Amino acid sequence: MQTIAVSTSQGAYEVRIGPGLLPSIGRAAREAAGGARAFVVTDENVAAHYLAGAVASLEAAGYAVSSRVLPAGEATKTMASLTALLEDLAAAGMARDDCVVALGGGVIGDLAGFAAAVYMRGCPYIQVPTSLLAMVDSSVGGKTAVDLAAGKNLAGAFWQPRAVIADVTTLETVSDELFRDSVGEVIKYGVLGDAGLFAELERAPLVKADLDMRRAEDVVSRCVAMKRDVVEADEREGGIRQTLNLGHTVGHAIESASGFALGHGSCVAAGLAIMARACVRRGLCPAADAARIEAVIAAHGLPVTSDVGTGILFDLARSDKKRHGERMNVVLVRGIGAVEVRSVPLAELKGLIEEGR
Repeated sequence: MQTIAVSTSQGAYEVRIGPGLLPSIGRAAREAAGGARAFVVTDENVAAHYLAGAVASLEAAGYAVSSRVLPAGEATKTMASLTALLEDLAAAGMARDDCVVALGGGVIGDLAGFAAAVYMRGCPYIQVPTSLLAMVDSSVGGKTAVDLAAGKNLAGAFWQPRAVIADVTTLETVSDELFRDSVGEVIKYGVLGDAGLFAELERAPLVKADLDMRRAEDVVSRCVAMKRDVVEADEREGGIRQTLNLGHTVGHAIESASGFALGHGSCVAAGLAIMARACVRRGLCPAADAARIEAVIAAHGLPVTSDVGTGILFDLARSDKKRHGERMNVVLVRGIGAVEVRSVPLAELKGLIEEGR
């Protein structure tokens, strides 16, 4: 097991990464969050494998446990689901010092975390990510949200978890499709600031069929450590934390255009490749680096572009929460392991999308 400490304005917490950690959920919640009751939020796919064990662990730690099993998928991450979940917390008798447990992937983590942020003006919660994407990215850093009709993650709160328990053995039960999709975020981290990780993905693609628990633990730990450093330097996304949005401005637009049928990691990968090619055309990124990015994305079975028209992608992208008036903060690719956040006029954003496509 590897333990990574995260220090934020809302307090410090540990991210524990390794195999066989699920039985420790109850103890971790007791130590980090306390309370008399625990409420587990999960989805139907994860519940079949892990809900009973999570409940047993929490009960063994002295909690009175309730749970809610939600439909799997991005369509669950809505204000309607949030409202229903808040009513569930109240019906279960949850107090403001009781603990919400987010057991699942990024959708569950975002939704349960947002519910914890607003229930009784904030109650403790822990993240128990079960997908690679959630382990390397969404479970750490305290960004919680739901989607609105106008776009992805437009309603949310910064609310840090009390602990993160990433049991890499849960990756064995995710579908090949979900695992492949999640690697899009891992590739992002390599381009963002870990050229060594990127080179490893070039030499040996990260695929579920060849999944090794030691490699999984190492990859997750490296991504979490990178995100920890960024979050501690800029908790509320006023500066360097915006670099974590690499590939996301266009990626979120592609995701919305698909009606969320295309996975988040796949959309980030496509957005990353589009931005890398646009940066080559503008003399910001070496062509060889962009070619390597595109090759690694393709080697993992992920898309390197989008068939959606530039006008549609631009209309969706300009609803992104990183917009400031008539300008947008965009993460540009300068090379493998180097990026830059730049404020550009909306017209220039449209040009970047067109050039990258």
